[in-house]
This record gives sequence, structure tokens and C-alpha cells, in this order.
Amino acid sequence: MESAVVESAANVAEEDLTATWLRQRFAAPPAYEPATVGDGWMNPRPGGFRGAAVLVPVIDRGEALTVLFTRRTAHLHDHAGQISFPGGRTEPGEDAVQTALRETEEEIGLARDRVHVLGELNQYTTVTGYRVTPVVGVVQPPFDLAPDDFEVAEVFEVPLAFLLDPTNHQRNQLVHDGVRRHYYAMPYGPYYIWGATAGMLMNLYRFLTAEQ
Repeated sequence: MESAVVESAANVAEEDLTATWLRQRFAAPPAYEPATVGDGWMNPRPGGFRGAAVLVPVIDRGEALTVLFTRRTAHLHDHAGQISFPGGRTEPGEDAVQTALRETEEEIGLARDRVHVLGELNQYTTVTGYRVTPVVGVVQPPFDLAPDDFEVAEVFEVPLAFLLDPTNHQRNQLVHDGVRRHYYAMPYGPYYIWGATAGMLMNLYRFLTAEQ
């Protein structure tokens, strides 16, 4: 496996990272070029991609904003043990926001009325055959969590400032079954944030740092 720091052109001052700034940003979305459209655009499942949505929960801790993640349990069929956003497959009649809020409530017990939805990022396709819509929302403490032990091994938070610092962005590659694949990564302490989750974070970075 090879890795390299991603060359990024912009950064956001940590003092500017407030819930108010985020709301203003989503209220007047900038034009921006996503870093990636996904890792599964050449490998759809039979019948095409399935719809899914995740919540990108930004926690307003007052002194700083953090982003909440889950670490999936080791026995799951898809992405076992990996770092993810809460979310899942879209049910009939649901839109992306409804899916993200429902799945988050089911996975970690975060009540949907605690989430102030700001907006959506561009869709991301995965090698497991899903077209995922990231829904960004601000969560004001206090709130209660009750993670589903079957799906979630751990819930943790990472400072948003860390995720938006381009020195923490990596573009890695590996060869699997003779095919060279590239993916993003943002290692944080013991947590290796990579793949689809890191790709969606890179798109969030591009959105938040685009010129308005």
C-alpha cells in the first residue's frame, strides 16, 4: 500500500468553524467540484445501484465542532470493523433525509428531533452497489445515545478542524486482484478513516472551502 498527502488549495480558520457559519454556508451553497463521485461507479450490482443515505452529524460542542462516527462491528457482511457514518438503505417512499434520520436513530439512538438538517452533499457510489446521499446536520448537546450492539462497536467524535486540515488528507493506493485502486484516508489516532467515509469527507471539505 502506498500513500501520499493530498495537495489541497484551501483551508478554513478554526475560529470560523461555528454552527452559525455552517448554517450560512448551506443556506447559500457554493458551486464546487467534488473530490470524488465514489469508488463503485464501475462495479454496480445486478439491477443497478440501490439508494442509501447517511447522516454526517456535526456536534456543536460550543468551543469546537466535532463530527460523530461509528465503528462497525466485526461480524457484519459489509464493511466490517470500518469507520462509518450512521445510515443505510432507503426504504420505499423515503427521501434521503428521512432515511438518514431513521437509520441514525436505529443505529445509535440519536433522536431525529435533535438533528437540525442543513442540506445534502453530492451522491457517492460504493463498491457494494449503493448510491449514497450524505445528509449534513447539526446536533446540539445534550443528547442521549443507545448504540445497537449488533451493528455498532463504538461511537466517537473527531474535531471538524482536523478533518478540514489538508495536511491530514491522504490519497492512497493498493493493488487488489491485479487491479490498482485509489482511495482517500484521514487517519485519526487509533481510527483509520478511509474509503467511502473519507471520500464523503473530502467532498464536504471541497464544499466548505469553495469560494462563494
